Amino acid sequence: MDNLPVEVIGIILSCIGSARDIVIASLTCKKWTEAWHNHLHTLSFNTSEWPLYGEICSSHLEMVITCTLFQTKGLQCLTILMDDEHEFVVTPVIAWLMYSRDSLRELRYNVRTSADFNFNIIEKFSRERLEVLSLARNDVPRVERYHKFPCLVSLSLSFVSISAIDLSLLVSACPKLETFSIVDLVITMSDSQASLELSSSSLKDIFVESLGFDKFILVADSLEKLHLKDCTFHVFELVGKGKLKVLKIDDVSVIHLNIGDSTENLEVVDVCNFTIMWPKFYQMIAKASRLNNLRLWSVVFDDEDEVVDIENISVCFPRLTHLSLSYDLKDGVLHYGLQGLSFLMNVTVLELGWTTISDLFSVWVAGLLEGCPNLEKLVIYGYVCEVKTLEECQTFARFSEFMVQLGKKYCHVRFEFEYE
Repeated sequence: MDNLPVEVIGIILSCIGSARDIVIASLTCKKWTEAWHNHLHTLSFNTSEWPLYGEICSSHLEMVITCTLFQTKGLQCLTILMDDEHEFVVTPVIAWLMYSRDSLRELRYNVRTSADFNFNIIEKFSRERLEVLSLARNDVPRVERYHKFPCLVSLSLSFVSISAIDLSLLVSACPKLETFSIVDLVITMSDSQASLELSSSSLKDIFVESLGFDKFILVADSLEKLHLKDCTFHVFELVGKGKLKVLKIDDVSVIHLNIGDSTENLEVVDVCNFTIMWPKFYQMIAKASRLNNLRLWSVVFDDEDEVVDIENISVCFPRLTHLSLSYDLKDGVLHYGLQGLSFLMNVTVLELGWTTISDLFSVWVAGLLEGCPNLEKLVIYGYVCEVKTLEECQTFARFSEFMVQLGKKYCHVRFEFEYE
């Protein structure tokens, strides 16, 4: 240990991350203390790492962070995540940022901050070398056109208030931005604005959660992953150059969904809790010949007579290896029909689920199993209510017996069951 270079000790302490553990470890000897002062790269103050932070008042926490942070040099990654009970005064926060911003590469800041003026963390790092910024519970009062973030690769905004114009300017000011996450933003609009438009030529991955807007236009030529969750749009439009590989839609309400010609390279389509017109949606993804993972779960069909054509799925998506479908029976109409079922030759994982079980579910499972000759794993997801009628108990018993027989017939397939 005595021969260990002080730079290596600094790397070891940086892997620890937690400020409390780093301070304790640095007391080992003078060499470790020197590594803390001069060679530490990563420092984290996080209530999830040490719950006792929650028992310390905000003013004392400010002093702890100040004393710890100001004893480091060349810090590259700083994390300050506190619970809802804490609120910091802006003066020490500005001091922390100004002290570390020249060397800082990653900043994660999630603490309510009170100020007598429009405190703007974003502008503190304009034209600096910051690569990762995660900001929560702090508003962005303005973004000027001269603000530039030349090195920013990843940006996350959660529970932040920002105007639509400033959000657009912020994205445009990051020429290397690849990953963008926005969660529960409060977006203010001017009277002349009718839509939110974001444009980035470098963006590859975007996650949008709890956002409501009349019209959202995303111009992203390099986008590979689009994930929308718990959102409400009248119109959502993606303008790209066909590089999209992953499309995830979870609990989204949208009247007009347009992803243009961005579907040819799709590999994953995951749709959950979503109302769709199947013919239109199928037409949108039909060109995705590279699709290997398709999930349609708790999907509501706009037309009750619509049926998902599994025949077309097997023909249009020959590389499909993972198929997930939830069973939906309304007024005797099974929305995932087996008519003319072709072999899904490459499907190795099949996930099937129900919300209300009936004897038809067993027939449906058996039909899909027969259509997947190279299946390796079958997962059944089901909902079992606590209070069951005699008929429901008998149906479930018949299903259980049927699955035992299927397991004997398809002994090469691993069966798994998950019930709620």
